[in-house]
Amino acid sequence: MSDIEKKQQYSADSIQALEGMEHVRMRPSMYIGDVGVRGLHHLVYEVIDNSIDEALAGHCNNIDVYINEDNSITVRDDGRGIPVDMHKKEGVSALEVVMTKIGAGGKFDKDSYKVSGGLHGVGVSCVNALSDHLKATVFRNGQIYEQEYEKGKASYPVKLIGDTEKRGTEVTFTPDKSIFQQTTEYNYDTLAARLRELSYLNKGITIHLTDKRHQDDEGNDVKETFHSTEGLSEFVGYLDSTREQLTAGVISMEGEKNGIPVEVAMVYNTSYAENLHSYVNNINTHEGGTHLSGFRRGLTGTLKKYADNSGLLKNLKFDIAGDDFREGLTAIISVKVAEPQFEGQTKTKLGNREVSAAVSQAVSEMLTDYLEENPNDAKTIIQKVILAAQARHAARKAREMVQRKTVMSIGGLPGKLSDCSETDPEQCEIFLVEGDSAGGTAKQGRDRNFQAILPLRGKILNVEKAMVHKVFENEEIKNMFTALGVTIGTEEDSKALNLSKLRYHKVVIMCDADVDGSHIATLILTFFFRFMREMVEQGYVYIATPPLYLVKKGQKREYAWDDDQRDLIVQKMGGSATIQRYKGLGEMNAEQLWDTTMNPEFRTLRQVVIDNDVEADRVFSMLMGDEVPPRRDFIERNSKYANIDA
Repeated sequence: MSDIEKKQQYSADSIQALEGMEHVRMRPSMYIGDVGVRGLHHLVYEVIDNSIDEALAGHCNNIDVYINEDNSITVRDDGRGIPVDMHKKEGVSALEVVMTKIGAGGKFDKDSYKVSGGLHGVGVSCVNALSDHLKATVFRNGQIYEQEYEKGKASYPVKLIGDTEKRGTEVTFTPDKSIFQQTTEYNYDTLAARLRELSYLNKGITIHLTDKRHQDDEGNDVKETFHSTEGLSEFVGYLDSTREQLTAGVISMEGEKNGIPVEVAMVYNTSYAENLHSYVNNINTHEGGTHLSGFRRGLTGTLKKYADNSGLLKNLKFDIAGDDFREGLTAIISVKVAEPQFEGQTKTKLGNREVSAAVSQAVSEMLTDYLEENPNDAKTIIQKVILAAQARHAARKAREMVQRKTVMSIGGLPGKLSDCSETDPEQCEIFLVEGDSAGGTAKQGRDRNFQAILPLRGKILNVEKAMVHKVFENEEIKNMFTALGVTIGTEEDSKALNLSKLRYHKVVIMCDADVDGSHIATLILTFFFRFMREMVEQGYVYIATPPLYLVKKGQKREYAWDDDQRDLIVQKMGGSATIQRYKGLGEMNAEQLWDTTMNPEFRTLRQVVIDNDVEADRVFSMLMGDEVPPRRDFIERNSKYANIDA
């Protein structure tokens, strides 16, 4: 057999078992992040990673994902099928090795996979370990093979069950309820967002998602197909569909630099936000890394050189910073790296130094060609940069005023803040409360030892549509910065958030349980997403859930948080109960507010998490931005689910 034939052969010898999986069930969070909603969905991504890796290797075109009626998941592909012959070292089928050994798989064999997204994950064996039941079916060499597992252990050896003309692998698994105690119910929209993302990042692949739990108006299973022919160009178009573009089209390039495949797409819009999303082997690198720094260097250097040569900056009285070139920019950078090195708190920061130069060179060549071929767009971009520089200078003065007030002494804190006596941030929490009336009730009902109250007057500024200096000039936002003790902006990055002096590790948004309250909560969340995203990512931001109803009958009193709970309580009380609908926090007295919403023993806090920052960015710009048509379409699509208070 020739060397080329050996490299192309994918057999049991290609599978390498790196270590056992004894601790997966005992310490699941070490492997999948958590055992909540995010970890539950991560199981699906791990299985899909295997199919995507087959596609990256050129052996798979179609992936089918099913959410079954019982909330089990089926993932099927038309790849080569996991090898089933005997593994020499382990003495069992290669399929069983892949399914029961952590870190086992052909992606560790460079002859089988050149690039792998799953390297960042923990593999399908971890999914198996955390499942009540898993069944793997392999279509390979004209035959069908099958093996089932209970909590990660094989129920029987791999068996031949028939003949077929198909090829590929099918995995069906049911998450273990004893591990995922919060929920085992999959969210269709969460899975759809990730599959859409994968289709853009791997153009040419077709991914089908079918939800067998729900049917459309015609009685068919809800389903969606994701396929992209243009890749990142389409991705940027989708992401920026809710904003007004400045340039005629998407600026994009795809190629290989220094042996590293690089794909970049970008567009300028009229907003003031910078939206850069970076990927390595399909993994969203939330913390950036060398590929992102390479993009920024290539972008800034090329645009600066063009602007200087064109003479458009000759009347500018101050220097232009890197931030100015990225205001109103939406860009996606995707690289494929054979051996990625990840750093950062969540292991989502790329550390490979060689990637920076490759991306910088690619972006420089792409932009140089585009600017020369599109002089009108080039002039528009530079004018946008100049406006951003002028606004940045105004914002710096406003930010300096905020930071001068943000000191640890009591004298520097907002007058409306009712602080707590505890000084350890880990023990402290602050409630951002809608209005002075509710704020007054919250102050009376709180535990003064560790709970602080900051009333916010009315609806805060919509930061999605505001220039940066207007944000820092807003009184309510200044109060939030000052009360929290955080600062924003460094010499290297004017938008960097400094959390070293954060005074509370729980920031609780507490608004009325009505439409206005929801709008205020959304405005506050928009502010946190755009200006304090690190606080959300580190788990510091929560939303309080005050009750909607108080049900009374005689001496019996119970609270209800939704209509179904209210009806159950009324039924339990024997009917003819008195129901009080709380229109606002101010309608509760201090004791009721403490009992239902603020007491750590009984309250329900919803932690704000970002499952998919690309989709979150699109949704915030759609709901809170200037463009009306996308928002109207969203309302029309979702109006049947909305609860409108009369």
